[in-house]
Amino acid sequence: MEIRPQPGPQEAFLASPADIAIFGGAAGGGKTMALLMEPLRHVTTNKAFAAVCFRRTTTQVRNPGGLWDASMRIYPLVGGRPISNTLEYRWSDGGVVKFAHLETEAAVMNWHGSEVPLLLFDELTTFTSQQFWYLLSRNRSTSGVRPYVRATTNPDADSWVAELIAWWIDQKTGYPIPERSGVIRWFVRVNDVLYWADTAAELMAQFPGQMPKSLTFIAAKLDDNPALTKADPGYRANLMAMSRVNRERLLGGNWKVRPAAGMIFPRHEVTLIDALPTDVRAWCRRWDLAASVPSEDNADPDWTAGVLMGRRESGRIVIADLIHMREIAANVRKGIRNTASLDKARHKNVMTVLPQDPGQAGKDQAQSLVTHLAGFRVKVVRETGDKQVRAEPLSAQWQAGNVDVLRAPWTEALLTEMDGFPAAKHDDIVDAASGAFAELAGSTVLERARALAS
Repeated sequence: MEIRPQPGPQEAFLASPADIAIFGGAAGGGKTMALLMEPLRHVTTNKAFAAVCFRRTTTQVRNPGGLWDASMRIYPLVGGRPISNTLEYRWSDGGVVKFAHLETEAAVMNWHGSEVPLLLFDELTTFTSQQFWYLLSRNRSTSGVRPYVRATTNPDADSWVAELIAWWIDQKTGYPIPERSGVIRWFVRVNDVLYWADTAAELMAQFPGQMPKSLTFIAAKLDDNPALTKADPGYRANLMAMSRVNRERLLGGNWKVRPAAGMIFPRHEVTLIDALPTDVRAWCRRWDLAASVPSEDNADPDWTAGVLMGRRESGRIVIADLIHMREIAANVRKGIRNTASLDKARHKNVMTVLPQDPGQAGKDQAQSLVTHLAGFRVKVVRETGDKQVRAEPLSAQWQAGNVDVLRAPWTEALLTEMDGFPAAKHDDIVDAASGAFAELAGSTVLERARALAS
């Protein structure tokens, strides 16, 4: 069985002699498959060889289409025996490839004293710099294979990786410099500071006793992966449908673009309507909670926001109402129940969605509110992940012109906060709207599943 990289960046990545090679900088460039191919040059015949492939969470390793799924397409073909409960492959005449997570900063200590000839990092920007540099100390070998590191990444302008590979990126445009892709540079790390040079000899002369390491960045985009574009011609359309920031990052490979006011929810992209449509198939009121009023100590506290959103027959989204209040906790509870009564009277089948903050206090608050809303359709959703990440699905629809907003006294407040995200001080409305869309999008998936099953 022969497994080969595709010509171009994928082949260059697998041929690089650098101690550390970082591959990608966009979505769809064949990064994961390249990472999985790397151990095959040693693991099938070297019993002392081991590689560990890290993802930030175990869920990401096991997700459909993730590392474990992808590995099942190639490792068994060359004699790898999968052991699912420990997330590893073993070869009868060779070594081992293990998949692991680093969900917390302290998880690196699980590798204290380990010897790992090949470290693999999938989506390097999701790891902290402390995790990366600590595990580099575990990158050692008595297997006869020189220890080395391979990593894949997507762009993130605010990550430590952006600084690490800055020489390979045009700092004005944010795009990789083509003629520098694959060029090897050398560095030493002294007191947490990186010093760079074009040769190891330069650094050894400047820092006697230090052992320089070599590093390169190899850029790749969707156009460099004809296997994917042939197998899934619609993938490019998926990337094109993303918000501007993520489209620039994941399709264009831009390392400098950042979310800014007016870029995520530009007000001119929505359609203002004077009457509610009659073809709404599902309604959701999502709340973002606060319980404070202006005071001398805090003149501008957070708001409680409740966004009523509907999904139309055509798939378009309509924002039909906004409750925006600064009240003490007791009045917030009354307001939520009164709103649920009005929603039920006007639109009948409305799902009220409440957030649950982390910890026991958040759980207790959510359970108390559910009891308070007895008699209404209500559910609780745990708040997880970055706000900008949670906003992305609604942002894509907003920027595509698929969102209608009812003209009302609250409309300007909604558009002002949405347009100002993420730079504005308050994001209560954004959180509520993003959560409402997530609920409606999930209900669409459920409807389709029920239709297929019937």
